[in-house]
Amino acid sequence: MLWLKAFHIIFVVTWFAGLFYLPRLFVYHSMTSDKGLLDQYIVMERRLFIMMTLGGVLSLIFGIALIFGYGGGTAYLWQQPWWHIKLALIIALIGYHLYCHRLMRILRDAQNRRSHRWYRWFNELPTLFLIGIVLMVVVRPF
Repeated sequence: MLWLKAFHIIFVVTWFAGLFYLPRLFVYHSMTSDKGLLDQYIVMERRLFIMMTLGGVLSLIFGIALIFGYGGGTAYLWQQPWWHIKLALIIALIGYHLYCHRLMRILRDAQNRRSHRWYRWFNELPTLFLIGIVLMVVVRPF
């Protein structure tokens, strides 16, 4: 079980690293009109998205393995309010991840309508998800 937990944490960190950095690239992307830089940001965003998607998928796989690895863990979890909140935050985080993909395509296709300030605020959302998820798992306030 400890191996599953270790790999789950490793891939959660990988996923969040991408979720923190990709919107920051969007900020820089939205601030430039230099063709060379735009092309470079497109490549960087695509590669980072691939790596963060891999981290996200593997964190979900190892997380699910952890749930089923603990005998009878699923029945216990579904009775816990903190688990419902954590699950809702994870689902919202997946939505954020997918929305990043949409924004990446919009920027790639030069269809951006948002300011760099908007992307700066958008960049802060994963922090809120991280705080909420960690608090639910560690403190279990409900």
